[in-house]
Amino acid sequence: MSKNKGNRTMAIGLMLFALFFGAGNLIFPASMGQASGTNVWYAVVGFIITGVGMPLLGVLAMGYSGCSNLQELTGRIGKKYAVFFTVICYIAIGPAFCIPRTGTVSYEIAVRPLLDNGGSEPVMWAFLVLFFIITWWLSINPAKLVDRIGKILTPMLLLTILALIIKSFVTPMGVPQTPLAAYATGITALSQGALDGYNTLDAIGSFVFAILVIEFVKEDGAATQQEVTREVFKAGVIAVSLLAFVYVFVAYLGAQSVQTIGLQETGAPVLSLSAQILFGYGGALLLAVIVLLACLSTAIGLVTSCAAYFHQLIGGTSFKNYATIFTVLSFAVATVGLKTIIAAAIPVLMFLYPLVVSNIILTFTHNFFGGRRCVWVSSTAFTFVPALITGLETAKIPLGPIDTVFAMLPFHSLGMDWIPFLIAGILVGLIYKAIVPKTQIVSEAA
Repeated sequence: MSKNKGNRTMAIGLMLFALFFGAGNLIFPASMGQASGTNVWYAVVGFIITGVGMPLLGVLAMGYSGCSNLQELTGRIGKKYAVFFTVICYIAIGPAFCIPRTGTVSYEIAVRPLLDNGGSEPVMWAFLVLFFIITWWLSINPAKLVDRIGKILTPMLLLTILALIIKSFVTPMGVPQTPLAAYATGITALSQGALDGYNTLDAIGSFVFAILVIEFVKEDGAATQQEVTREVFKAGVIAVSLLAFVYVFVAYLGAQSVQTIGLQETGAPVLSLSAQILFGYGGALLLAVIVLLACLSTAIGLVTSCAAYFHQLIGGTSFKNYATIFTVLSFAVATVGLKTIIAAAIPVLMFLYPLVVSNIILTFTHNFFGGRRCVWVSSTAFTFVPALITGLETAKIPLGPIDTVFAMLPFHSLGMDWIPFLIAGILVGLIYKAIVPKTQIVSEAA
């Protein structure tokens, strides 16, 4: 491998890390660290499994599949379902939740603590206008994404994080305290940490960001499917290794902060107060740099991806206009505030995540069951039911007897009662495959 090739792979890996690493990646591990206390390392392992492992598998699955986008991949289930699922995913990680969250988190952590009066609505609106104008400008020319993010923003982000790491070890704020009930034992801390990792939404975003990675590695000369998969794997490993490193540090910072700042409601004040204690006023400015770079990078990637998808799906106007539309929509949603955005996202997340995991598993086993559509349909249908019910339950929508029945299912208390359904769906699909001859696969597709 040539030096230029290695540098390019590193740049793509850094770009992917920057796209992943945004608002939730800062807030949730910090909050988890505080809550898990002395069991922080168990919680970190769980968080890494879902917050790092699943995004890597998502990126690899897309590269391995040979599909050019998420809609093509889920088209193995059915055309209408593919459009339905893909649109929901893009809306969720786009203007509904993730993009607005990048703006509001930037304000709450990077700007508000620096204001003498604690901020105000007009100030927040002014900041959001500026934030999304910059996001739009950097999004309308995606050809320069690798250079702008991979070579400039990401190294700056990592340097600021490294400065906080060194300072926190030189002058620690305290030692981890007694964990909360959800993290009381190693096992419960591990399982709760895994659930906390869901909140990043990176498993959903991985399918979207992988499209950009695949395009770039193809531009660099990857011609065969094996070459594409190999290069995507390299970039993915670089990205998730950095994610894991940051998660470990942020979680431990949260764990040691309780003794000094007390238990906070969210991860935002954990980070801002910790930075001020470690570096004083300069610490707040340093954290502002971290948050702004991380959130801006993610916002750029999401606006670009959403605009590209809907431009391809609907057409009718230019990519630039779609980028403008999604930027404006994201700004409008951001004005409702961070707390509302986070609360509204949870039910949708509980619905989508099981289906994402199902897609990943089916993609890697696609060749094993001969690509039979019956396995894809059965597995997805079985997973869809508990995913939908859990989403409605999380949204506080009563379902009467259905809620009672599902409350008795295995893993329900962990929010993972969809796992037995997925297994059952795969088995039913395989049984159907064994009964129905392969020659009838054409009639299945019809």
